[in-house]
Amino acid sequence: MVHMYCIVVKCCLAAAAPIGCREPKPGTGSAGGGALDGESSHRNQGIQVISRAAGILRLLGRETDGLSLGQIAKSVALPRSTVQRVVAALAVEGFISIEKGHGGIRLGPEILSLAQATASDMKDRLRPVMKRISEETGETVDLAVLDGNRMLFVDQIVGSQRLRAVSRIGETFPLTTTANGKAALACLPREHAERLIVAEIEGRGSNARTAGEILDEIERIKDGALARDENEHSDGICALGFAIKDSNGDIFALSTPVPSTRYQCLKDSLAEVLGRCLDNLR
Repeated sequence: MVHMYCIVVKCCLAAAAPIGCREPKPGTGSAGGGALDGESSHRNQGIQVISRAAGILRLLGRETDGLSLGQIAKSVALPRSTVQRVVAALAVEGFISIEKGHGGIRLGPEILSLAQATASDMKDRLRPVMKRISEETGETVDLAVLDGNRMLFVDQIVGSQRLRAVSRIGETFPLTTTANGKAALACLPREHAERLIVAEIEGRGSNARTAGEILDEIERIKDGALARDENEHSDGICALGFAIKDSNGDIFALSTPVPSTRYQCLKDSLAEVLGRCLDNLR
């Protein structure tokens, strides 16, 4: 994704100095090769910074309630002092917000604005569709984009119902238990989708559905069915959705989360509205 590339590059620029990248001393290396060796070392160190910063950002994208410095260090398997330097640099750039107390480190406003800016063209195209669905159904409508192995939430039309499902822009969601994630998987080649599914269910443990069961569901979505989440990701919330690709090949998924208490009564009419909107977009 373009927006993740921009984020990581800026993180590298911000974090390289605190970690202490240095030019090699004159005269090191073989004759005629010292400068090349120094350039290679400096470049490799910069790549390492990018990898570390990206790992921390992805972790915070999954842990939307925030983490402590120690929790981050343990999760990314880096020394606490290294994580502290990278986090401090990311915070200066606005990519991370730091609040006092346990779990006070989370994604910052700058990373959210980058995510929104990258998706702006498709958001502009889909926002009228989202408004139409919300007006016809009274329900919330979400827009997410496939970002690696997660769905990144980039826009929302809040429904008019008093009891409604609302998420925060910038949050990320899994692929195999959400309507937007399943819809996105259906836009991928089977081999690619299978790799993502297997990796995700292995991380969830023994209670997960099998990869074969999920792939069968993905094939039905490819054949024209809407993607469904029926109390899978969050108990008490169901959703229907679909996904489309933009001209760059990025996959955007539109979904309508509904409290389970209304879902059974609404799902047929909701499916009709979503199906009509999808046909109009094709």
